[in-house]
Amino acid sequence: MSDTTATGHAAGDLSVWAGASAILFDLDGVLTPTATVHERAWQELFEGFLASQPQVAGYSESDYFDHIDGKPRFDGVRDFLASRGIVLPEGPTDDDPANTTVQGLGNRKNRIFNDIVSTGVEPFEGSVRFLEAVMQRGLKVAVVSSSRNAPAVLAAAGLADRFPVVVDGVVAASEGLPGKPSPATYEYAARLLDLPSEECVVVEDAVSGVQAGEAGSFHSVIGVDRGAGRQTLLDAGATLVVNDLKELLP
Repeated sequence: MSDTTATGHAAGDLSVWAGASAILFDLDGVLTPTATVHERAWQELFEGFLASQPQVAGYSESDYFDHIDGKPRFDGVRDFLASRGIVLPEGPTDDDPANTTVQGLGNRKNRIFNDIVSTGVEPFEGSVRFLEAVMQRGLKVAVVSSSRNAPAVLAAAGLADRFPVVVDGVVAASEGLPGKPSPATYEYAARLLDLPSEECVVVEDAVSGVQAGEAGSFHSVIGVDRGAGRQTLLDAGATLVVNDLKELLP
């Protein structure tokens, strides 16, 4: 692997976050490997659901990246169902996971996810090293996640005390903020840190998250390639793409 990215930044070059006052981290796939847990939970959900829809194409691995990855949970349900031409009742927000509604399916996925992560989560070692480095340099940090499980995942990973600001799916819903690829949740985190967006770096692994960072007036957008593809993330608006955040350390 070359030490220089397609954008001309070298690995270990601090310029991509030099002069910034804060780093705004996505959670799943950036700080913790829970993106794969989400992927497993979605697969289990929709394979079970589609078993009752024999006339509809089954679930495939590409469905996660094409319709679900990085989006708020219920948007993921709606977009996947739309890809199969399926329309379900919306249902109440607290709908029973056993019910075949948009909210019910979303809550069923959440139950599956929580069952998997209840045994604990090991954060990415390189991400923890990068987090410690930016905090030692006096930068503020926040987590901005589409997931409604962010506090539980941070606690399971032993990172909850590092982040005074967490903007997750629950916060977004209560504040009426549109999900990624809108920059609204990242902009809200910047406001909570009492900083302009221009002084905040966005760190993302999902295309929709990189698009959210690119759509706002942020200092820069660091893409972490956990499978989306380096060029795909660059095309979505990443300033720089790395395979691991430790590459940004001297």
